[in-house]
Amino acid sequence: MLNLKENKLIVTGGAGFLGSHLVQSLIKKGVPEKNIYIPRSKEFDLRKKENCSKVVKNADVVIHLAANVGGIGYNQENPGSLFYDNLIIGVNLMEQARLAGVKKFVAIGTVCAYPKFTPVPFKEDDLWIGYPEETNAPYGLAKKMLLVQAQAYRQQYGFNAIYLLPVNLYGPGDNFDPKSSHVVPALIRKFIEAKEGNKPTVTIWGTGKATREFLYVEDAAEAIVLATQKYDKPEPVNIGASFEISIKDLAKMIKQIVGYNGKIIWDTTKPDGQPRRKLDISRAKKEFGFKSKINFEEGLKNTIEWYFQQK
Repeated sequence: MLNLKENKLIVTGGAGFLGSHLVQSLIKKGVPEKNIYIPRSKEFDLRKKENCSKVVKNADVVIHLAANVGGIGYNQENPGSLFYDNLIIGVNLMEQARLAGVKKFVAIGTVCAYPKFTPVPFKEDDLWIGYPEETNAPYGLAKKMLLVQAQAYRQQYGFNAIYLLPVNLYGPGDNFDPKSSHVVPALIRKFIEAKEGNKPTVTIWGTGKATREFLYVEDAAEAIVLATQKYDKPEPVNIGASFEISIKDLAKMIKQIVGYNGKIIWDTTKPDGQPRRKLDISRAKKEFGFKSKINFEEGLKNTIEWYFQQK
């Protein structure tokens, strides 16, 4: 087991949504703050190789969370930059980490890497049985290349790189920007604004039939810490809560918690995205003892409360 307290850690994306919770989780585990370095994008554009080289210098462990990411609309509008940015950052960072003699590289992938029609629950062995859902394929495939790179580097160089596949995350600190937010924060904002503006209806993309699995961000941070400490194998690992909820039921739940009394209109001209998402999480439990703790409704209430406090 890797003793994190005695190592210098680099957390790319450490000031972001998942990253800030991960850093707090590391500190709670006793990692001194001075041992955690968070490179900021204003200072280091990680698409440039020389910046990746500077960032990983003297690091023992790299946890790579930094990504260009967004919801369905953002994915549709920016497929080229999503592919390029995520691919080039991952390739450069892992290569420079290898050259710098980093002991362990923790690559954070995405559930979007899975094929569009993956049997449910998604098993890691099914990652390559088809093409990802079209709206997020460029992003999903770019992040999937981290797995290819990690396995190739382990085979050729003995480089200890692992690959984790978190499902859709939500929680306090999420991105609520309507241009790039994911479904949970997007719906929370819509219902709150509709309630405050006394709007009679809320319009939501798609049919509402698609299902999603959501993992509370603090649970995701805990899983990454456990994997960093205990997991050293080439196979990818799903990180999730192993449940699914339809977007229609999700919308009803958020509507009820927010206390909005108007009507929901489904804009069926807009895409649903992947039809279903639910992960098989048995590998994470077996390999490093991870099981999610936060109940979904409780997590939603925490997230909504946090959003109200920010307004």
